[in-house]
Amino acid sequence: MNIFITGASSGLGAALARHYAATLGTNAVIGLAGRDAERLEAVARSLSPASGAIYPFDIRDRKALEAAAHDFVSRFGAPDLVIANAGISAGTRGDDGNDLAILDDVLAANVIGLAATLQVFIPSMRARGGVLAGIASVAGIRGIPGSGAYSASKAAAIAWLEALRVELRGSGLRVVTVCPGYVDTPMTRRNGFAMPFLLRADIAALRVARAIASGRALVVVPWQMLLVSWILRLLPAFVFDRAFQRAPRKPRGNSARP
Repeated sequence: MNIFITGASSGLGAALARHYAATLGTNAVIGLAGRDAERLEAVARSLSPASGAIYPFDIRDRKALEAAAHDFVSRFGAPDLVIANAGISAGTRGDDGNDLAILDDVLAANVIGLAATLQVFIPSMRARGGVLAGIASVAGIRGIPGSGAYSASKAAAIAWLEALRVELRGSGLRVVTVCPGYVDTPMTRRNGFAMPFLLRADIAALRVARAIASGRALVVVPWQMLLVSWILRLLPAFVFDRAFQRAPRKPRGNSARP
């Protein structure tokens, strides 16, 4: 099984790579993409007996992404599964013009990077079929104060993946949207507030992998966050505003990417 994962140098991406390597063994060929070559090498060494390659680049670099995809397909064949996991988390305020640069960066990584990751593999995957999985977030359900850029990016990712799913219907390619809650990663450790239903990265990877294999179009992980997401979606604006007005917020300008 050929698998390509972005944001694979740490956190959920690295945990997913290890999960598939442990599950599939020598049957797994895994492409690991991320910004940090040294950490990618460490993850790659942990995947034995699975094989594959590392691709250090920034997800916003379209040419580097295209080169990585071309190399992976040329060496190993088309992927059976692509997981667009790379992303940024950052605290922002919508009333501060200085944070527009952060918004631009977050959208470029979490939306354009996700879309480009899936698109670049579609031509090679059409003939054999496969799965395109996008990692969104329950933060995309409502606009979370202090995390406007992140919420907006994940809402856009959810909408983009939904449209892509319908566009590819009948093509042999299946699109899955996975919305995790809080996962214990270097990115979330910067939050500085209590995170309900926090999952260890390895447990989250197991549940995300099951979600991808389930055949469902959109999956929230863990199931408790599904209830939270439904409640958030149904809250009237005045209730949501009062409930979140004084809620803990992500530190501004505190960004991280795997």
